[in-house]
Amino acid sequence: MTEETFTSIPVIDIAGLYADDKAERQKVAAALQHAASKIGFFYISGHRVAPELIGNVREAAKDFFAQPFEKKMERYIGASASHKGFVPEGEEIYNKSRPDHKEAFDIGFEVPADHPLVQSGTPLLGPNDWPEIPGFREKASAYYAAVFDLGRVLFRGFALALGLDENAFDDVAQFPPSKLRMIHYPYDGEAQDAPGIGAHTDYECFTILLADKPGLEVLNGNGEWIDAPPIPGTFVVNIGDMLEMMTAGAFVATAHRVRSVKEERYSFPLFYACDYHHEIRPLPAFEKADTEYEAVKIGDHMWAQAMQTYSYLIAKRERGEIALPEGTRRTNTFGHFSKTGVTP
Repeated sequence: MTEETFTSIPVIDIAGLYADDKAERQKVAAALQHAASKIGFFYISGHRVAPELIGNVREAAKDFFAQPFEKKMERYIGASASHKGFVPEGEEIYNKSRPDHKEAFDIGFEVPADHPLVQSGTPLLGPNDWPEIPGFREKASAYYAAVFDLGRVLFRGFALALGLDENAFDDVAQFPPSKLRMIHYPYDGEAQDAPGIGAHTDYECFTILLADKPGLEVLNGNGEWIDAPPIPGTFVVNIGDMLEMMTAGAFVATAHRVRSVKEERYSFPLFYACDYHHEIRPLPAFEKADTEYEAVKIGDHMWAQAMQTYSYLIAKRERGEIALPEGTRRTNTFGHFSKTGVTP
């Protein structure tokens, strides 16, 4: 059961996951298991992502968002063949009150246009449409590669935490629809909070977030929003829908939001997913006859959630150009939403 009254987010030193001694890796796995099952959110220190890569991705984001709106719209996500690119303010709708005050640039796992998955029309996969900004692609790609490698290390830790061979998930993310988002929250002198604004769970297995300004809040089981302020030298990791499904709710995809703050803010979440056609179902140790978690292809889940969130995809559905994959769930049906009465 989740710790319904958690009031802070733990910090886990994951340096032991890189150790040759399996006992050291098991120690970290035990800490991951506790945090994933009791809270669903934690910080990690002891990672091996170089500070210069972090500095470079911040520079790349600032260069992109400093462009005129018309220039950014040349890479509009709605014109992309694989759901990547610039996301203007108001494009994403997480609730019906008002949109989040933010803009983003979405970068995916680089899959060549001639790859069979792309040729067969698999949603979310394909090459990125890089902006013509000197150094942007190199900085973003290097950061993506380093954090994705960190994700592979974390997935081995989660495997140990679940009592599996630590390499159990090594082959399930070869060409995944894993997205890195560069998110920019502009300065807003009139910023005011709205209840539940932007509240959501993440669609994938887990998220690795870099942020250097306050604003992130996490929903506990009592329906209270708990601050997750930035801690230098760490990433924030949270459990996503698919790890909750794998564990039939033993790991919790905790809902979170970004509070409306006046100061300018950048954040960089990388959403670690399995391959599009990989079927997610409760692992044998968590299977039970009355489970509410039905098997689903991870890509179908991600695509369905996007179709219910992005304005351009909602419009395509209304015109009958695309349809939700069969058996997919509505948004905000994981984590604490159904238990707390909080309206997303």
